[in-house]
Amino acid sequence: MATDGLKIDVRRKKIIEMLARDGQVRVSQLSEVLGTTIVTIRTDLAALEKNGYCERIPGGAIQTVKNFYNMDFQLRKQENMEYKKSIAIAASNLVQDGEALFMNSGTTTYYTAIELKRHKNLSIVTNSISIAVELGSYPTFRVILLGGRINSQYEFSYGNDTIAQLKRYKADTVILSVDGFSYDAGMTTHHAEEAEINQLMMAHARRTVIVADYTKLGNESFFNFGAINNIDFCVTNDCADNQQLQKIEKAGVKIITK
Repeated sequence: MATDGLKIDVRRKKIIEMLARDGQVRVSQLSEVLGTTIVTIRTDLAALEKNGYCERIPGGAIQTVKNFYNMDFQLRKQENMEYKKSIAIAASNLVQDGEALFMNSGTTTYYTAIELKRHKNLSIVTNSISIAVELGSYPTFRVILLGGRINSQYEFSYGNDTIAQLKRYKADTVILSVDGFSYDAGMTTHHAEEAEINQLMMAHARRTVIVADYTKLGNESFFNFGAINNIDFCVTNDCADNQQLQKIEKAGVKIITK
């Protein structure tokens, strides 16, 4: 069934899902199923190949080994991608050259990390494998990946070794992804093992910046790791729940919408 008019992030997410299911896709098949032109599908596959999601072959593409083992994180990167990218640009504007940063794992912090390449002389401490790989060889950046146990499904380190290492550092700014953020529930995450890391990052940073797309506002996830009065900035989308934004702003949080 054709699905003409799909947004670019939705269309590419469907391509990744088909790669995960079948191991390969054909350009003609994707054009028919997604209801778009062969030229558009080839552009999609080129972009997905550039980011490591697939390897193009004549007439189609095959799933990469990297994508097979990290499918959960790769799929989440495609969700609300354009919203997350706009947040990332705004969040990176809050950072000054020469700052020391903490960054946790998450798709929105990942996109923020990409936007940070516009800066110079940043020191970045993170438990996100994807962020460390993305920025590790970037000129003038000093990147420290916290050691510890590895969650390969979501690409982050955690545990006692991670906490012990993190305690050695201080930062100007911590940039945090969240799974839920609301006036009543505060900041929440699906991963209990990351909650302590997030709390320690906030305790060792001068200011806290939350990056959360509009779907996270007003939602509550499994594990709470802080109240909203611990936050300096919340960067979200202008289509986020207005009542939540007003309550959060009245609590002293600076809201930036994009």
